Amino acid sequence: MIKIYTISGYEEVGKNMTAVGYSDGGREEVVIIDMGIMLDRVLIHEDTNIQKFSDKELQRLGAIPDDRILWKGGKNRKVVAITLTHGHLDHIGAIGKLGPHYPDVPIYGTPYTVKLAKSEVKSEEYFEVKNPMYETEYGEIVQVSENLAIEFVRSTHSIPQASMVVVHTPEGAVVHTGDFKFDNNSPLGERPDYKRLKELGKEGVKVLIAESTRVAEPTKTPSERVAQMLLEDFFLYEGREEVGLIATTFASHIARLQELIWIANEMGRQAVFVGRSLAKYTGIAKQLGLIKMKGARAVRSPNAVRKVLKEVSQARENYLLIVTGHQGEPGAVLTRMADGELYDIGERDTVVFSAGTIPNPINLAQRYKLETKLRMKGVRMIKDMHVSGHASREDHRYLVRMLNPENIVPAHGDFRMLTHYAELAEEEGYLIGKDVFVSRNGHVVKIG
Repeated sequence: MIKIYTISGYEEVGKNMTAVGYSDGGREEVVIIDMGIMLDRVLIHEDTNIQKFSDKELQRLGAIPDDRILWKGGKNRKVVAITLTHGHLDHIGAIGKLGPHYPDVPIYGTPYTVKLAKSEVKSEEYFEVKNPMYETEYGEIVQVSENLAIEFVRSTHSIPQASMVVVHTPEGAVVHTGDFKFDNNSPLGERPDYKRLKELGKEGVKVLIAESTRVAEPTKTPSERVAQMLLEDFFLYEGREEVGLIATTFASHIARLQELIWIANEMGRQAVFVGRSLAKYTGIAKQLGLIKMKGARAVRSPNAVRKVLKEVSQARENYLLIVTGHQGEPGAVLTRMADGELYDIGERDTVVFSAGTIPNPINLAQRYKLETKLRMKGVRMIKDMHVSGHASREDHRYLVRMLNPENIVPAHGDFRMLTHYAELAEEEGYLIGKDVFVSRNGHVVKIG
């Protein structure tokens, strides 16, 4: 029997954690997929050191998954592997807190993902994380127990080396999409592995666990090339008069950051990344050859940030600042600038938001507050220079038709998002309660 443990991320967008269990009547073997954090529950942002919070405090706030459902089997259940779909904090941010619950269980992911995970646990203050971490290449099938093997299939998202995780069982494959979209024109050169996905469909997919974030959108998610063109059309035009230029986007969006470096060079300006998370993500990407930092620099320490921003403020026409804080998070660089700290932002400055607003009440309120402050200072704002990293309805439809899964479990979304996926599945011939299962946090879906 296959069991899908819908631990977390089935009532919200964030703190994702799923587990796949298989038993032939004896001891159940389990593969965990992702251990994420819910950022807005603790009003933190990409520059915050999450590891300074205790696990009990994060559990109390509902910021990390409650994984006790996996403890109930005792000796009859064994976790044999932890897998990571990609490196966003809502998928890897809780490893330092939950990894020690499964001592010595190996953690697997693509090289960029694993390096980000290691950087997260490196600063862990409450636990010593002893789980070995292994970098896995696409196409490699790793036997993790007598009955289970894992595989990472290349997909595309708003971070490099995103993967769909496949858990191979004696009853068929379980495919977890992670966060994805089908981007055939990624500036990083990545492309979904359609060949392998079609092979899996022919081999037999027992269960598809699919993210649901944008499945209600009746379209196909545009390529990152579209965002690239939006940015170029704004920044690179004749007769531009902007003095201070500030861009803000996700620190992990390496393709977007690479584009901003190129734009800065074309304009004869220096790209300056300001913030701990920007320095971390670009630093690891540079190690792996995923980004070229030609002409750019990154600063992370508080003293360096103050010094550089003072330098930039005195010759704004020579720089393109890239900062954290696009959601208006307290303590992020752009928020502090709007509060009159670090940099005298005002009428000479233009802020380009190359990120969408995460649609939850806290983020919407924080972003409104930030925009109001910037507007009062006379700052020009350019919004929505962005495309999503999440699949829309037609991306999902294509995936379902390629894999032809026997069963579908929608994931990564609130109840409304999960039911939208169920509607799509019914359009494709599935039936809710028969082979489509809308679950909740802390429940189990049994596939006989």
